[in-house]
Amino acid sequence: MVRILFAGHELMDRAECRVILEANEYKIISCADLQVAVSFVLEDPPDLLLLEKGFAGNGDHDLIRVVKACLQKANIPIILVVSHEDMITGIDWDLFPVDDLMVKPVVPEFLLTRLRLADARMNRVFDNNPLSKLPGNTSILKRIQAVLDAQNGAAVGYIDIDNFKPYNDHYGFSQGDEVILMMARIMVNVIDEIAREGSFAGHIGGDDFVFIVKEEKVEQVCQRIISNFETVRNMFIEPEDVKRGGFVEKDRQGRITEFGLLSISIAVIPTSHGEFKHFGEVSAVASQVKHKAKEVPGNNYLIDRRTGYCPS
Repeated sequence: MVRILFAGHELMDRAECRVILEANEYKIISCADLQVAVSFVLEDPPDLLLLEKGFAGNGDHDLIRVVKACLQKANIPIILVVSHEDMITGIDWDLFPVDDLMVKPVVPEFLLTRLRLADARMNRVFDNNPLSKLPGNTSILKRIQAVLDAQNGAAVGYIDIDNFKPYNDHYGFSQGDEVILMMARIMVNVIDEIAREGSFAGHIGGDDFVFIVKEEKVEQVCQRIISNFETVRNMFIEPEDVKRGGFVEKDRQGRITEFGLLSISIAVIPTSHGEFKHFGEVSAVASQVKHKAKEVPGNNYLIDRRTGYCPS
């Protein structure tokens, strides 16, 4: 179900709104307290925010900022609910960077249409990964290029889950998806905790992830990601496989092979030397570094310490 956070006092008091939305597989979470709403967005982000203008005084501005900064679920649509008086006096859209608006009193059928439009627009405009909800390839490449253009001393980290394909074959796609979601949560939570300012988290696809943090934070981020992964990894592996230290499955050539337990390799590309001009250069070097990192068994990270761009 699509989860909608309604931050306000009036709209969802109307039973007909709830009935028609829930009948169309929308789950409504109502909140009339600013701090509770902010905590909800930070801890368990909704799929959409329906915000009543004037919520908690000027709290609507604070809530919008939190939603826009959300790493775990990027580009959450925001629909602002306003009065006729607001429309007459005018709204400063620089203060309200929302995606759509509705005027009270709200007709339930019209509300449903606007929600569907917001969802369709997000799918067209943004490239969020359908499983993790993190930004996908287009957003990743744009953010890497923006970092290179700004020359602000950021590092780009590429995460790869080792032995994921045989794990997926052995345990099934459903459990494989759970591992991917676990990896996404670990990455986002660590960045939120350690290096939130100016950071980015993205999902290339499958078991490949990208993050961007300030260079001075990247080693700590890598260490914490690996530590948290090691803490929860065995929850997704059968006890007998954990005891054995691996599992048996076919390799890419169809041969029965023994694989080690799930681990992660992180390739880190600093950009402060200013030698990268295009995101493709970063990707090329990252491919080299990740290959080297994966040669070492178990969880590890490798930072490219070279001062010259070396694509081959």
